[in-house]
Amino acid sequence: MAQAVSADIARLEAVRFRALAQLSRHREGARSVVQEVAFALSLVDTHAGAMVAAAEALTTRLPRTLGLMDQGKLSGFGAMKVAAATAWLSDEDALTADALLEDRLEDKNSEQIRKAAGHAAITVDREGAGRRVERHRDGRRLTVRHGETGVASIEVEDGPVEKVAAAYVRIDREARALKTGGETRTLDQLRADVALDLLLGGQGGKTERTEVFLYMDLFTYLGVNDDPAELAGHGHVPATLAREIASGADTVLRRIITDPLSGQVLDLGRNRYRPSAGQGEFVRVRDRECRRPGCHRPAQACDIDHSVPWEFGGHTDAADLIDLCRRDHRLKDEPGWIYRLASDGTLTVTTPTGQSYDSTPPPLHEPRPKAPPVEEPPPF
Repeated sequence: MAQAVSADIARLEAVRFRALAQLSRHREGARSVVQEVAFALSLVDTHAGAMVAAAEALTTRLPRTLGLMDQGKLSGFGAMKVAAATAWLSDEDALTADALLEDRLEDKNSEQIRKAAGHAAITVDREGAGRRVERHRDGRRLTVRHGETGVASIEVEDGPVEKVAAAYVRIDREARALKTGGETRTLDQLRADVALDLLLGGQGGKTERTEVFLYMDLFTYLGVNDDPAELAGHGHVPATLAREIASGADTVLRRIITDPLSGQVLDLGRNRYRPSAGQGEFVRVRDRECRRPGCHRPAQACDIDHSVPWEFGGHTDAADLIDLCRRDHRLKDEPGWIYRLASDGTLTVTTPTGQSYDSTPPPLHEPRPKAPPVEEPPPF
């Protein structure tokens, strides 16, 4: 039963890939198609981009792989592995690899498919494989992945293997040096702690001071309630962790005034260690993250931009300014994309195909009900 359902899902996924390819052709391959797909299918941009790329490859360079999906013999996830492994090939070589793989993918798991596709790609273009290594090393990048319960992961992707290996050896050596008789942390914990301390400029000791936005209710801070707090760019964290972060030695407390009926930011207190940056600081604190729906890059790493372009009458004030990461800043300026910021802070993004999506900063606290009017005492 489960196998039959999986086969039907694979056929439907083939239909979806064809629809995505048709959209991309209709929009003449515009980069913003990825964001449109992310909106429409409620996906993160990286996954939407991989799906669009796979759709384009399957409908042009990998017809036999797509045919396996039509037969229910290959899942969409497996097809994406093939598309990614052969993306660097020329169209002609991709067709050759596609033919080699036709009888090698059925009943294979995703890791087996990835390896088979990678082997086929190298087989048809051995010289290109060497160039691909160079391109991959040029594509090295640092990524952050946020998890639940107050944790996150940081990863150097596609780093030079010799440097990555050397870095691990150094981290491991320093971690093992700390594993003395009184040390209660495991080696895995020590490696993680040493790596983070080194990244922050320390040497296994005190970390460097940096600024993050932690939003918590005063009553949560005081321990009166245990409502979760919010760490910009990460999401909600438990009250116990928020109080631990907020009570750190280098923490700077400041006052943020909210509208009691909506929970939205109205003003910032000015009693703080560093001088305020004015409007820009207010907008970053208010928005917390990039305002494009679905993007969670912290506001500190974003550009402050006019929702209505300056040249078209936009104003440089909080009612018109929003935080956008550099990628989404560029996206806003592409033809056909329209951004409108309402008085309540709701940003409406309209795509070139006419679809609209809203983004509103979540309130810092639950809206407070209006107090009932005080009744006048009856006259004597």
